[in-house]
Amino acid sequence: MNHPLPKRVVAEAAGTALLLAAVVGSGIMGERLAAGNTAVALLANTVATGAALVALILTFGPISGAHFNPAITLADAWQRGIAWREVPSYILAQVCGAFVGVAVAHSMFGLPLFFASHHARSGSPQVFSEFVATFGLLAVIWGCVRSRESTVPFAVSAYITAAPWFTASTSFANPAVTLARCASDTFVGIRPADAPLFILAQLAGAFVATAFFRWLFPLLPNDAPSVVVPHKGNQP
Repeated sequence: MNHPLPKRVVAEAAGTALLLAAVVGSGIMGERLAAGNTAVALLANTVATGAALVALILTFGPISGAHFNPAITLADAWQRGIAWREVPSYILAQVCGAFVGVAVAHSMFGLPLFFASHHARSGSPQVFSEFVATFGLLAVIWGCVRSRESTVPFAVSAYITAAPWFTASTSFANPAVTLARCASDTFVGIRPADAPLFILAQLAGAFVATAFFRWLFPLLPNDAPSVVVPHKGNQP
């Protein structure tokens, strides 16, 4: 499928916005209903996020690849899935869409459109957790693309549902999501001061996972899928 760049960019923005609306909205709802039980709030947040993600990947994947994540876009460009000249448009759409999604979630719950988070997520264990979380996300994507591509939406969503439970950082694994969650002083927020190291760890995790799978399992299918990581379909 060779959709024009403007349509793919709009799909990335819309999909990322809906993803953040699900992440932030379910975090607010979960915290309100959990009566102080953090585990219940996290469970509600992760289940809702994973369910929304599989639906969004299936919806927007055939159009843009459903990256919703600058780390995935950069990794895909490195593997020649999309042209490097298209990367800035994808990333800008993802970041803008993420902030729109935060504003939508806040509006639904009667909160200010944006308010800086005071949720501290600092220290080397949390930063390392972001490396691990993003490495695992890209490993799932590249492994499934190389073997059973139809499973990618479900495998990615399953991983995103599970990762918050085994990482100290609760698995942001996405630079656009990290930036947008700085503007949400809610259950899912992160202090702006803590975001840069999270983003660096995420990019490092994506790079190492991509390099690792390029060595471990070097050959992509002749006609790789358009869902999550588009390849030949969007080449110039």
